[in-house]
Amino acid sequence: MVDKFVGTWKMINSENFDEYMKALGVGFATRQVGNRTKPNLVVSVDDQGLVCMKSQSTFKTTEVKFKLNESFEETTADDRKTTTVMSLDNGKLVQKQCWDGKETTIEREVTDGKLIAKCKMGDVVAVRTYVKEA
Repeated sequence: MVDKFVGTWKMINSENFDEYMKALGVGFATRQVGNRTKPNLVVSVDDQGLVCMKSQSTFKTTEVKFKLNESFEETTADDRKTTTVMSLDNGKLVQKQCWDGKETTIEREVTDGKLIAKCKMGDVVAVRTYVKEA
């Protein structure tokens, strides 16, 4: 299941994130903050199988709790109100957000001890890399 994602992950690299935020429709000021922010990603699972994914930074902390393959309402860090579904696909944790007739996906996978998040909106792809904290 999602066990390999559980833990605290520290961002070490972010590529093309400004272009991704532009594609989402994020305004200039929020993009400036978003580009400077290096959030930690904390993933946990409770005894009921509910997954909690928290993005923590000095700027903003967001948290979603979900069961795989069940849609839920999410308010994103840039304040979009989305209908989101999380699923496992070939070992990747895939987050699909839909709002206002638009759709973006964030694919997370653990490779060589790193968590790689690929954020896709249309043909724009941002890659954010995290390492697990001890």
